[in-house]
Amino acid sequence: MSEGEITEVLNQLKFDDQGLIPAIVQDAATGRVLTLAYMNREALQLSLKERQTCFWSRSRQKIWHKGETSGNTQTIHGVQADCDGDALLVYVEPQGPACHTGQESCFFNGVLAEEPPGFSAALADGKFLSTIERLVQVIKSRKAEMPEGSYTTYLFSKGLDKILKKIGEESAETIIAAKNQSKPELTLESADLLYHLLVLFVNEGLEIEDVLLELEKRALKKKMVES
Repeated sequence: MSEGEITEVLNQLKFDDQGLIPAIVQDAATGRVLTLAYMNREALQLSLKERQTCFWSRSRQKIWHKGETSGNTQTIHGVQADCDGDALLVYVEPQGPACHTGQESCFFNGVLAEEPPGFSAALADGKFLSTIERLVQVIKSRKAEMPEGSYTTYLFSKGLDKILKKIGEESAETIIAAKNQSKPELTLESADLLYHLLVLFVNEGLEIEDVLLELEKRALKKKMVES
């Protein structure tokens, strides 16, 4: 974006009486919400100019570039404002965990595990598969373009051994979540595991349709045996 375009965007937004606007940061590939942070005008201007998330620290009263000390930067792929222009949704490619605790997302403490009404029905109507297909396309594009700062690019650049190591780590974390009998934790860890499996599929040239076809064959075989 040019300086003029950035200024125009900033002028259309509504910052609160402290000069801040909340920014919900979401993984562009998986859709997972990573954190809720705040930006002042200068932090947002830097974020749009550098395509890296910069926030306003309310505790330190200063601007900080996400990952400036940890290396866990976030490359911005898109920004949307809400209907009132007083909140932002920032789509990023994270390079490492978003949370200072080392967790991928700051949202990992379960409060209410109940699904919203109609959520399961929406998945049954095919939205789950469309989500998977969309995610696969994003992963394929990362492999083809290898954009700098992308976590998916990082996995592909490190090769098969790194991808397999991550699958092992996510598998272990999924097992721990199940042993803890925490449905929210199990949901998050399962999503991480599925994402890394999809990266493996793309790396090895395995189409998700082949896996689904194999499951369909098994389901049909089981049905024939039981009938």
